[in-house]
Amino acid sequence: MSNEPAITLSQISKVYKRYHRPVDRLREVLLPGTPRAEEFWALRGINLEILQGDTVGIIGRNGSGKSTLLQIIAGTLQATSGQLQVRGRVSALLELGSGFNPEFTGRQNTFFNGRILGLSQAEIADKFDDIAAFADIGSFMDQPVRTYSSGMFVRLAFAVAINAEPDILIVDEALSVGDEAFQRKCFARIYEMQTQGVTVLFVSHSASSIVELCDHAVLIDAGEVVLKGLPKTVIANYQKFIYAPADQRDELRRTFQTQSEKAAALSSEHATEAAIDPAASSPRPIVAASDDSPRSLYDPYLLPQHSVQYQSRGARIKNPEIRTVDGQPANLLLRNETYIYSYKAYFVDAAWQVQFGMMLKTLTGFELGGAVSHGMRQRLDQVAAGSLVDVEFEFSCSLLPGTYFLNAGVRGDINGEDVYLDRAIDAVMFKVQPEVGLKATGTVDFQAVARVVTTSAVV
Repeated sequence: MSNEPAITLSQISKVYKRYHRPVDRLREVLLPGTPRAEEFWALRGINLEILQGDTVGIIGRNGSGKSTLLQIIAGTLQATSGQLQVRGRVSALLELGSGFNPEFTGRQNTFFNGRILGLSQAEIADKFDDIAAFADIGSFMDQPVRTYSSGMFVRLAFAVAINAEPDILIVDEALSVGDEAFQRKCFARIYEMQTQGVTVLFVSHSASSIVELCDHAVLIDAGEVVLKGLPKTVIANYQKFIYAPADQRDELRRTFQTQSEKAAALSSEHATEAAIDPAASSPRPIVAASDDSPRSLYDPYLLPQHSVQYQSRGARIKNPEIRTVDGQPANLLLRNETYIYSYKAYFVDAAWQVQFGMMLKTLTGFELGGAVSHGMRQRLDQVAAGSLVDVEFEFSCSLLPGTYFLNAGVRGDINGEDVYLDRAIDAVMFKVQPEVGLKATGTVDFQAVARVVTTSAVV
């Protein structure tokens, strides 16, 4: 990654005029100084700097201004005010249908769109076979685009976008319409472009995709930047925000914006690691075993620094912890041992159709897996106000050495809607201890056994 900015936005705003009647637009033209329109601010005072080679995820509710922002960066929409600087060739995969003529064939649209992206006719011809191979739509390449399914359309659009050799790639949720095999193919190509130093802007409602793909994340709501920082932290707060009661969201927005103003938008790699995993930056005392045999241990300083707890809707999660099967506290675990993750749920109000859950995540926030206490048709019918419920999940530690986090959640029915009554993200932090001679790789131990047999060559 470079320290040079690829994209700089200074006080970018976009306002639309909404007329109640078509004739009001004419009256405003004929009678200047007499506004007839209602102003809608899609974006208001956006300030962002995105460095070259960074991958930034942009998240927010529908209508928050994400797509408008990307269209301005891509150059397909003009900002009402503010300054925009973009350094390098931009290739954008925006909303389905943009940039393609439905009456043209796939082949014609490839050349047409390639020219828009800045390629010459000869360059497009040279890349056409690669584009056709990646899109993999066969004879439909010579059929009008209006005959395409949404999946075929996005295949061709993405193939053109990535083969334009962009300095900046913008992807706005369009990949969600593709099949899973094609999505995996696209993400693999995006990873390849990241290693080549391409700057990527990525909009998705998939939290795991943002966490796995992006270096940084930006939360936009009501046309304003609400929070920016590490994907894991931004996603956790975004989930807290969307599940909060509507009358509490304005207060949360102000809190997030204050946090964002105090924090550096972009951190060095070392600072990022230390922020997520403070235990990695300095040695900590631990409660050790009395002999040299491997034991589960407890480090009182190994605590999550970015825990997020939802606004309570009648319940409150308390005292989350990990214990060994004989009841000892532990957060330095051993591979393939069994542990108990527990917490208490205090119910301020009576609750119906109650379910408890856990989720285990990696250091970056990628969800590895979890469990719930009751199936959809087996939930607790009612929990009385004032109840204190002990919740336990027994699990086998099938993880390889590393740092991990646990969530806790309580769901219930409020006015016919299944909602979180409380949720704690990164409630507990733990590590799996390293081992000498470990042969497993990656994150999860699948108990793989290698067998290598050498035989004489057959001529």
